[in-house]
Amino acid sequence: MSDKQRLLLVEDDPSFGSVLKDYLVINDYDVTHAIDGEDGLTKFKESDYDLCILDVMMPKKDGFTLGKEIKELKSEQPIIFLTAKNMREDVLNGYKIGADDYVLKPFDSEVLLYKIKAVLQRNAGEEEKFEQEDFKIGKFTFNAKLRQLIFDGKSQKLSPKENELLRLLAVYKNDLMPREIALTRIWHDDNYFTSRSMDVYIAKLRKYLKKDPAVEIVNIHGEGFRLLVQE
Repeated sequence: MSDKQRLLLVEDDPSFGSVLKDYLVINDYDVTHAIDGEDGLTKFKESDYDLCILDVMMPKKDGFTLGKEIKELKSEQPIIFLTAKNMREDVLNGYKIGADDYVLKPFDSEVLLYKIKAVLQRNAGEEEKFEQEDFKIGKFTFNAKLRQLIFDGKSQKLSPKENELLRLLAVYKNDLMPREIALTRIWHDDNYFTSRSMDVYIAKLRKYLKKDPAVEIVNIHGEGFRLLVQE
């Protein structure tokens, strides 16, 4: 397995797409090139990417539509849009969808490279927090590596999904943990059935945590959950 960062480049101009792909490969990225919006969505579903670079003006499906569909599948997916149109509405549209950055054609390749690095570094910082293993939750000690929730010297072994869900709640402690982040990270899908499944796991975690009255999981209707800890 390559440890290079993976980019999905969706660009319908074959010569420009090929030159850009080669340039990114030379700069040590693992690049998959898709030739239009539909091909881009298919390739996105087939693999995991650290960053998507989407041309805006494309046949079959434009970059904004594709970006929206990608964000619906994976809300935290980093995206950079490429466009030849220097229109304020376009730029605003991209940021509304959740673009991390925007590059106007024609552009200096080094500028794109700099922007790619900046977006990937920001995202790496985000990912790091999800890998935290040791937590203090009120009177509980939680070790996500060992899947152990300890209270008063007694240990409760958590199932893999209970463990990942509690880890996410603990990362967002006292803040909103968005439903879609938990569903896409743990269940890899955000639909009615996975949503109901998550509710079942939330109920199980509430049962474990009720030993400490200062700890509770609160449902924020339609948005997600908060792990509230009264310090």
